[in-house]
Amino acid sequence: MSPHAGLILASPVYNRQWGEYHDESSLFLIRDIKTILCSAFFIAGNLLLPQICHLLPQGGIIFLPIYFFTLIAACKYGFSAGLLTAILSPILNTFIFGMPAWEVLPLILIKSGILASTACLFVHFFGKKYLFLALFMTVFSAYFLGIGIENIFTGSSIVIPQNPWVSLPGLGLQIFGGYGLLKLME
Repeated sequence: MSPHAGLILASPVYNRQWGEYHDESSLFLIRDIKTILCSAFFIAGNLLLPQICHLLPQGGIIFLPIYFFTLIAACKYGFSAGLLTAILSPILNTFIFGMPAWEVLPLILIKSGILASTACLFVHFFGKKYLFLALFMTVFSAYFLGIGIENIFTGSSIVIPQNPWVSLPGLGLQIFGGYGLLKLME
């Protein structure tokens, strides 16, 4: 290990999107209470929103609510908050409400992780000025990467039906609703 490795990890990093400096280590590790508290807030949102959407027939497949606050957490607070939300939200939903079903939970976790990762990547790349484009690229790349991963693991996409036309309202909710909420949070 390089004697300068600690200096690299401790150096501040400028977040172009929000115009703030962050400790580089906090981008990848859960080190502060703010990350945990923000994640808890977004996890609570990911527990509540699916319950509201499931009041409609096929509301989960149409609106994709389990991913919404994962996207917001990753875009606003970085990889740690996004990944924590991506992992704990589906697991807690399964334990508390039985949805998603145990059989599809691993795929939901993978797709949530992909969404959190791509959100951080695109928001960092495009920055605050092009937030809408970052969200658009995030949502569609994560959606189609998730379908590809599902096909690799299952041999088909019928385990979790992924008809883009059925899920279009959910993709729109993530892009437009996510953009609105992130702008509101500025």
